[in-house]
Amino acid sequence: MTPDRIALVDDHPVVLAGIRALLRDVPDVELVGEANTGAAGLKIICDCSPDIAVIDLSLPDISGMELAREVSKRCPDVKIIALTVHEDRAYVHPVLEAGARGYLLKRSAGDELLRAIRAVNQGDLYLDSAIAEKAATNAPELALPEGGDGGELSRREEDVIKLVAQGFSNKQIAGQIKVSVKSVETYKARASEKKGLHSRADIVRYGIKRGWLAAPN
Repeated sequence: MTPDRIALVDDHPVVLAGIRALLRDVPDVELVGEANTGAAGLKIICDCSPDIAVIDLSLPDISGMELAREVSKRCPDVKIIALTVHEDRAYVHPVLEAGARGYLLKRSAGDELLRAIRAVNQGDLYLDSAIAEKAATNAPELALPEGGDGGELSRREEDVIKLVAQGFSNKQIAGQIKVSVKSVETYKARASEKKGLHSRADIVRYGIKRGWLAAPN
């Protein structure tokens, strides 16, 4: 089995050492690059083409959010997990919109990093449960896209969009609700059109607004 290739960008030596130790004995994960600045991180990510880049949001030269944007632009096949101390819900949506597929608190990394890596590498979205809970409790303050006046969702459309918001892949959703992947794609497209959801970040925002991410899956 080919291991998941990981690059890590963080300016804290203790964090780098801790994650290196965490990944060292995991047979299906390989750490292929490390950097402690955004500029060095961008070079390493582009040179190594890892499956996943784990990026600290607080870097000494450019922000992790800016680095995520650059990685998404230059290396679109690299999936990004934001690693941060920021528990404020205001950070989540800009980070997702910058291209991140995961948002993980540093305090959770010891227990959750491998789970986040595997989820994101399978095409899923990963949100630290504490962040999802915080966001859900403040859902009325979240702005949703305009133009979502296409009517109420059918039961199937709501089932699908809810599972998408929670980070499940189309294949996983198909298995859960016992329909084909093509049907999942159709329900997702219809729901997105009705509610004016143009990206996965929009769908996550909508899910938080509805309270679907209020507790761990």
